[in-house]
Amino acid sequence: MADNKRDYYEVLGIEKGADDAAIKKAYRTMAKKYHPDMNPGDKEAEAKFKEVNEAYAILSDAEKKSRYDQYGHAGVDPNMGMGGGGYGDFGGFGGFDFGDIFGSFFGGGQSSQSRRNAPMRGDDIMVRVVLSFEEAAFGCKKEIKYGRVEKCGDCGGSGASKGTTAETCSTCHGSGQVRVQQRTALGMFQTTRTCDACRGSGKIIKSPCSNCRGTGYVKVPAVIEVNIPAGIDDGQRVAIRGKGNEGRNGGSAGDLIVTVAIRPHTVFERDEYDIYCEVPITFAEATLGGEIEVPTLEGNVKYTIPEYTQTDTEFVLRDKGIPVVNSKSARGDLHFRVVIEVPRGLNSKQKDLLREFADSCGESNYAKRESFFKKIFGKGN
Repeated sequence: MADNKRDYYEVLGIEKGADDAAIKKAYRTMAKKYHPDMNPGDKEAEAKFKEVNEAYAILSDAEKKSRYDQYGHAGVDPNMGMGGGGYGDFGGFGGFDFGDIFGSFFGGGQSSQSRRNAPMRGDDIMVRVVLSFEEAAFGCKKEIKYGRVEKCGDCGGSGASKGTTAETCSTCHGSGQVRVQQRTALGMFQTTRTCDACRGSGKIIKSPCSNCRGTGYVKVPAVIEVNIPAGIDDGQRVAIRGKGNEGRNGGSAGDLIVTVAIRPHTVFERDEYDIYCEVPITFAEATLGGEIEVPTLEGNVKYTIPEYTQTDTEFVLRDKGIPVVNSKSARGDLHFRVVIEVPRGLNSKQKDLLREFADSCGESNYAKRESFFKKIFGKGN
């Protein structure tokens, strides 16, 4: 019979001489692949599952593995007189708890209970605050009102009413897990699953706290003043550590995450730390140059533009933009684009002067474009 068996290393898909970690990893992969619960009614998968367990029972045992490496199947086959010890019964898998192997696959195992009772960090809480353009630029303080989950003050988080305590679950004896035997075509297997009586907590609350309804936690209103840093942009966040929902089993609290929304400005547009705007100037200012007033976040400032400035010309005021977050002095720039305004409502004398100017520039064809002037300056003379 031994001559008809496949090589155990081949069965697990590993090289000869593989260490214990590689053998265990390969076994978990192959056992999951061919497990009857994953392949219901598949006889071929059932046979491979048995073959995989047989290979692991030998290769996971140092003594049996040594004999197998030296003598092959004959070294571990009790019928060959080599003292293999037998491997017909895989209920215990050579001392390896089947429930530990497949706990993560099928919802059981002691590891699941350990994680359930381990410290758990509280959830983060997300809130949104709306700022004006200036508040975002220069920073501000905002009072935030929100609700957070905290340990119940009446029961101290136990979930039991005053004067009572939670009792150890009599079904799982406090472990949160129960062992279940299942009969399969390969024999009896023992697995673990979450205890139905206590839902995995290991405790039974016979008299629940009326304030938290036995959960141990309640949602309460909270108010906090948040410092919004200068230069924050639309959609950015401020995190206040430990002000989210309270953790469980001694875990740390989550964070309060404040997301910023910024109202648009009537004059400025923002691009990262730079700001942009348009400034109207007169025809005379554009032609002759002169001192104009330019709006900034701190108020109007004087700026001298050169003569013959064309419309849509852009100028830059350094360090008049948005302060850089977490910087004491760095700021963006203010970009302003001049737009020449065409005069309206001119009287007859003003129009005559304009015609004289046009004549002096050689633009004597203006009379042929009377409709053009009417369109600009209005009807009449």
